Amino acid sequence: RLHLFRQFNTIPESLKFLVDLRADISSRLRQYPDLWLMELELRHLLESWFNLGFLQLQRITWESPAALLEKIITYEAVHEFTHWKDLKRRLESDRTCFAFIHPAMPNEPIIFLQVALVQGVCGSIQDLLDPSTPELTPHLADTAIFYSITNAQKGLRGIPFGNLLIKQVAAELRSEVPSLEIFSTLSPIPRFRKDYLEPALASSSLAQHYTTAEDQQLRKVADARSASAAVRKLLDRPDWHEDHVAADALRPGLLRAARAYLGEEEHRGRAACPVAHFHASNGAMLARINWLGDTSTKGLAQSAGIMVNYLYDMEKFDEHQSEYARTCLLYTSDAADDLA
Repeated sequence: RLHLFRQFNTIPESLKFLVDLRADISSRLRQYPDLWLMELELRHLLESWFNLGFLQLQRITWESPAALLEKIITYEAVHEFTHWKDLKRRLESDRTCFAFIHPAMPNEPIIFLQVALVQGVCGSIQDLLDPSTPELTPHLADTAIFYSITNAQKGLRGIPFGNLLIKQVAAELRSEVPSLEIFSTLSPIPRFRKDYLEPALASSSLAQHYTTAEDQQLRKVADARSASAAVRKLLDRPDWHEDHVAADALRPGLLRAARAYLGEEEHRGRAACPVAHFHASNGAMLARINWLGDTSTKGLAQSAGIMVNYLYDMEKFDEHQSEYARTCLLYTSDAADDLA
């Protein structure tokens, strides 16, 4: 099989075929476990063909080929585009997008990263993507916010590109915009409600994250007999985040729960949150937890609207990376514990 797969490399557009073939095989492994060996062979082969020596860092601009721009819109997995004007705004002078491209797949991004140049660390994706926000002159920015990173090719899952991409983009931006001092993400917590909050509600253990006074206020606002019943009742309301009284009652316990999930929960020797694991294993630190950072339907469903800033310290990449590999615990700033 390997001999056959290698022959495909001589055929135009065959590399994309092999990437899609691995994606197709991976989706059928549970049904056809005998395909595991073929999937493994393809992975090893693709790892050798998609190493850093072959990948090219490319800035995506409004002048990039239309076929490539269409793929960016199609593949975006974190904050979907609503229309072409939305894409154009994300490619203005204070917004940019970088992608790894393979020469054999020139109009197919391998992985891409969207960045916003702002003043100060941003904690709300609605504010960051608001089309009415005035465009900032890049040299006035002091912070680069990495707000979306998307692995575009399902057939390349498990092959690590994110670490290389973030470091290269940070270095590129630093050389272009000397005023940049902070490199931070604005990241979702995609499994918080499903993997942590729902089990805590079912076991009534969520109450431990509220003080006695907060518990009483929460139950009063929701007209419920327990903290867990109150949280469930309020979160079941689609507009709860617009009710300041309800949101304020929920806030302290849910933020503490998010902090516990990110900093204490493990799964198979790594952080339980996959996004936290990704950034911690790349050398980032947990910098800040943001209340109602994403009030979209998706954000409320996944994490009760909570978002996270992970900070990339250019001088301490390796230190934080090694610490996480040794302890499986995220390096955390004091601000991450500030729930005010």
